[in-house]
Amino acid sequence: MTKKVNITTDAGSDMNSVNQAVSLSIKNFRKGQKLSLDELSRRAGVSKGMLVEIEKGAANPSIAILCKVAAALGLSVADLVNVTYAPNAYLIEKEDIPTLWSGEKGGSAQLLAGTSGPDMIELWRWEMFPGERFSSAGHPPGTLELLHVKAGILQLDLGDDVLNIQHGCSAVAKTDQPHAYSSANQQPVTFFMTVAELHK
Repeated sequence: MTKKVNITTDAGSDMNSVNQAVSLSIKNFRKGQKLSLDELSRRAGVSKGMLVEIEKGAANPSIAILCKVAAALGLSVADLVNVTYAPNAYLIEKEDIPTLWSGEKGGSAQLLAGTSGPDMIELWRWEMFPGERFSSAGHPPGTLELLHVKAGILQLDLGDDVLNIQHGCSAVAKTDQPHAYSSANQQPVTFFMTVAELHK
């Protein structure tokens, strides 16, 4: 079964197991860097109360919150959900691939693989159904996303621009500004995304 975080439909033991992994990761990395909750809250722009709930394993943090906390710790989201390892090459089993977003109509976003931060590259698989939308605040300056649409038509809203990416086509987007993804028509859309956040 796939691990799930930020589930908006049903919650179960898989979600709890990932929340516990995130909880332990954040707590251990924070203590390893000798950061107080107050200092991490200030750096991440996330309330201390939310951090307390995350570290207790009681919160269901969104992708946006995980991104903020990871960046504040000099890590990647993949570090927090335990899909990065030390060897030069390694396998991530199907059951270890976490689902970090679930849409209200059954869509999902899976973090397939990711490198350790702070420079990080992530590979995602998204499936969205008509009426679902995922909005994101801008990532750090210079962040790029590479997108490839496997099925349907992806609508990418990037600032004031709208780009429709047809089935079989790819796109490159600078996502250091607010952006959103949705189906451009009344059909499901499936796409792959690589996020490159490289700090110079």
